[in-house]
Amino acid sequence: MSPRRPPPHHLIDASPSIFAAWYALPDLRAPDGRPVSATIGFAFSLIRHLGEHRPTSVALAFDESLNTCFRNDVYPDYKSERGEPDAELVMQLEDCREVAECLGLSTHAHPRYEADDLIGTLAHRLAARGDDVLVVSVDKDLAQLVGPRVTMLDTRREEQLDEAGVVGRFGVSPRQIPDLLGLAGDPVDGIPGVAGIGRKTAVALLEHFADLDEVYAKLDDVSSLPLRGAAGVARKLAEGRDLAFLSRELATIVRDAPVRADPRRLRWRGLRAKRLDALCERLGAPRVAQRAHAVLGADGMAGA
Repeated sequence: MSPRRPPPHHLIDASPSIFAAWYALPDLRAPDGRPVSATIGFAFSLIRHLGEHRPTSVALAFDESLNTCFRNDVYPDYKSERGEPDAELVMQLEDCREVAECLGLSTHAHPRYEADDLIGTLAHRLAARGDDVLVVSVDKDLAQLVGPRVTMLDTRREEQLDEAGVVGRFGVSPRQIPDLLGLAGDPVDGIPGVAGIGRKTAVALLEHFADLDEVYAKLDDVSSLPLRGAAGVARKLAEGRDLAFLSRELATIVRDAPVRADPRRLRWRGLRAKRLDALCERLGAPRVAQRAHAVLGADGMAGA
């Protein structure tokens, strides 16, 4: 019998839970009047994940680069359609990060790299060591990280995706996700793609060609493909070549961001009870502390 594989490192994308809580919960305030809706909702979602999965190794990645990401240097309109984040939401990001640290978790953020890049780098380096990784997010972009040692937990659907699962969900392999977004774009992130090329057509192209490079290397073949309006597709591709490659660059998660992939630093050591209690008192959120103690207290470090 082969030895049992150790549990995977959980790499959690913090932003979706923070934004979901911000939009879902009523306007909650701390005793000093500061907004706490996103912080409280995020705390409960994190406690739930830890309680359900009991991971031994966890890292949370936060988006600190709201307007300063290196992708904005490449393409100033990147994510511009989202507009400026609400100031009262931005105020809570540091509190959310402190919640995670009070729960005993490793946290990571960088002013020039997005959470996706930090997770991508950690996943790449940990997998290269021979470790298993579980990426926890609803962000489709992170599906490009899935591989032999990396799976993805979609927390919205409670569905875990391996390589076959990514193909089933998106119609392309994990490594083709950036090519898919290069062709079809992503209006949510302000990635333009090729004008007139939708997701369905992009998937069909990537069924015939390995990647964007092969699409353009064999552009003359596109007109003869069994695609509706194939000649028009070929013309649109020719006209949108520069935007296609730019869009793929924007959609590609980097694997060399400045973040340490030290398993010892990622080990979850349990609840920092006293620190959490003090934070929850300041935020006026006693139920968060109560829930954390009830769910995680047995593993906690009461003196921390």
